[in-house]
Amino acid sequence: MSRTAKAVSTRSWEGASLAHLEGGRGIEGEGGDPIAFDVEAVREEFPGLHQEVHGHPLVYLDNAATTQKPRAVIEAVTRFYEHDTSNIHRGVHTLAERATATYEGARRTVARTLGIEPREVVFTRGTTEAINLVARSFVRPRLSPGDEVIVTWLEHHANIVPWQIVCGEAGATVRAVPIDDRGVLDLDALAEALERGGKRVRMLAVGHISNAVGTVHPVRRIVELAHAHGVPVTVDGAQAVPHMPVDVAALGCDFYAFSGHKAYGPSGIGALWGRAEHLESMPPMQGGGDMIRSVSFDGTTFADPPTRFEAGTPNIEGTAGLAAALDFLDGLDRAAVQAHEEALAAHAVEELAAIPGVHLVGTAPERAAIVSFVVDGIHAHDVGTILDARGVAIRAGHHCAQPAMRRFGVAATARASFALYNTHHEVEALAAAVRHAQEMFGA
Repeated sequence: MSRTAKAVSTRSWEGASLAHLEGGRGIEGEGGDPIAFDVEAVREEFPGLHQEVHGHPLVYLDNAATTQKPRAVIEAVTRFYEHDTSNIHRGVHTLAERATATYEGARRTVARTLGIEPREVVFTRGTTEAINLVARSFVRPRLSPGDEVIVTWLEHHANIVPWQIVCGEAGATVRAVPIDDRGVLDLDALAEALERGGKRVRMLAVGHISNAVGTVHPVRRIVELAHAHGVPVTVDGAQAVPHMPVDVAALGCDFYAFSGHKAYGPSGIGALWGRAEHLESMPPMQGGGDMIRSVSFDGTTFADPPTRFEAGTPNIEGTAGLAAALDFLDGLDRAAVQAHEEALAAHAVEELAAIPGVHLVGTAPERAAIVSFVVDGIHAHDVGTILDARGVAIRAGHHCAQPAMRRFGVAATARASFALYNTHHEVEALAAAVRHAQEMFGA
């Protein structure tokens, strides 16, 4: 039994539909009892959690920005450096073969995680590069003046700016679908935008989960609406993969991107899934070594996907860490993890809402373990600084989602985002630190 296997209940999770995964609702085991989750056993796997900051035990609540790393990931990267350092695909010596096996094995692990074929997995530096690849290689060749790309008001800048760049080059337009005061996407407005745009709409891009306020979009319904008009869909899954099982076939989208560092893996590595027929139609975004079939001064022919999109020496050690992170998650009862994180978020909402002068931003009924808030009379950056002095790490700012902040009428929020290793005691430490900030400002 692995070290992580004993951290959760072995009870089966039967009858859980994708709607539960998308909707973020609590999961119960057989007979309606909560599924057990041993958070203390899990915390032992994360060395970074066991330290003090400014004389206080670290309370790490900045997981939507990046997560701490389990020993399995640290050891996988270290093991590669110590024993298998070499380049991939081109060598015939033993270390080169080991490095290649590590790299291609990680591709199979990503494929298993998303329920896809390995040939549909493109390694990238992360979600941002993956979306840029789709924008540059799939959408740009199809764009003409007057065409449109549809996004939502809740998108991360990485799911706005790449579309703006290619649309600006082509004389096309990026259109944003509105959200309501809770942070819920207006599906009627989306349907209207698709109907109005017709064949001019070349892509619909949507985040699975909002990094700013935690809204979980009904991706499957969104895809159905888009495909009814022949519009492909790109999903930013950076916040979803760490929190819920993802089955891209069930979602029905055309592209799905995620980052390793938000899912307990290393920075600088991520993946793009694309339908095989789409990838085969796309030119490479970069040229260089290993992405070619043949090169001469008369011209170059490119390799088949996914190699076509992986020019140069890749982040091989990063793929080792990414595979270890996904294996770590796969070794846990994901339903129990999800229920634990939802309970933490609900506890945080209850604690913060009970503090006079604290206002939650984004109150969608379907939400992940992300809680954004503002405090009367205290700038979000000051909230973050004061909390850090008490060892509580949160994010403060616009969260690379300035349009969403403007929609909510704020310049910035304080954001607490939870992971599988957080505890209810840490939620209470968050609330106590916010009260302390109010006392310091006389609020």
